[in-house]
Amino acid sequence: MTISSAPPALPAQLHIVNEQPVWSDQPDAEDTVRRAVAAAANRTNATGEVCVVLTDDAAVRELNRTWRKIDKPTNVLSFPCNNIIPDRASVMLGDVVIAYETTAAEAAAQNKPFLHHLNHLTVHGFLHLLGYDHENDVQAENMERLEREILLTLGVSDPYLAADSET
Repeated sequence: MTISSAPPALPAQLHIVNEQPVWSDQPDAEDTVRRAVAAAANRTNATGEVCVVLTDDAAVRELNRTWRKIDKPTNVLSFPCNNIIPDRASVMLGDVVIAYETTAAEAAAQNKPFLHHLNHLTVHGFLHLLGYDHENDVQAENMERLEREILLTLGVSDPYLAADSET
């Protein structure tokens, strides 16, 4: 397991935990996550601490089963926190957990570059930490619009044009 932290220039303090060696197939994954979090934090004026966990389907399936009562893997899970850390006087926004195999399979099925899809899932998960959701049409439209705006700054095309929402 490797742990790396984002440079201090980020508006949100980012910790990346790479739990699975399969992520070594994508050597630019951690830089992609850093840029995606920075873009989303800048666009939303969010500050605080975020942890992004890069893991596999088995770990995400267990989290999904435990916390959402859904016994299958998914691409990204978000665990909002919004707690102030007293000794650091900062806000813990929460954790974003991304499954490698599901992300890779979706990117291939949708004929998207893996890192573009990773950008999207990272932004999507980050927005969930801030309270954005897609439980109804209005929420989904607002969240997807913001995702598109953020992804455009990263050079990623509209993820909703080619396929139905995967998140």
